[in-house]
Amino acid sequence: MIDFSAERLTTTRVAERAGVSVGTLYQYFPNKSALLAAVLEQHLVQVVEALEAACTAAKGKVIDEMATDIVTAFVSAKLGHPKTSIALYAVAAQVGGTDIVARMTQRSQLALCDVLAGASDAKFDDLRTVSFVLTTALVGPVQGLLATGAPAAMAQSVTAHLIGLTKAYLRASAIRFN
Repeated sequence: MIDFSAERLTTTRVAERAGVSVGTLYQYFPNKSALLAAVLEQHLVQVVEALEAACTAAKGKVIDEMATDIVTAFVSAKLGHPKTSIALYAVAAQVGGTDIVARMTQRSQLALCDVLAGASDAKFDDLRTVSFVLTTALVGPVQGLLATGAPAAMAQSVTAHLIGLTKAYLRASAIRFN
């Protein structure tokens, strides 16, 4: 478990670590909250871009293959930098993270709608709801893995379960299979 405290993070330490003056840092970020919000957004953009890339690569595949690609990409992106993810979860609410998360969630859901619309073996009546349920269903277990500092074997097991869950959900949500 990581001991992260936003109070211990100072702009002076950040400037030193970045090799710039505090004045230069303040030219880009007026305060610590703005800096943390920018880091949160950058982290979530990386996660969303990984998901979008997986969705693009999965276009035209069957839903079982899509499920595997989407879940694997999402979990890998979130767990790729666990210390960052944990620290940012801890401060997200304090730095306007709700708005950032909402924007990134919307991007994720649009990518999922797009890929699912092109499934070669299924059609969906309500892609917006399916993508909403899918994205929110993936977030909880991954946050749980991060919060508990679960070992790699547990993360692999949870990923396999999430793939199975996603496949079953997509099959159950499809209104027609080809």
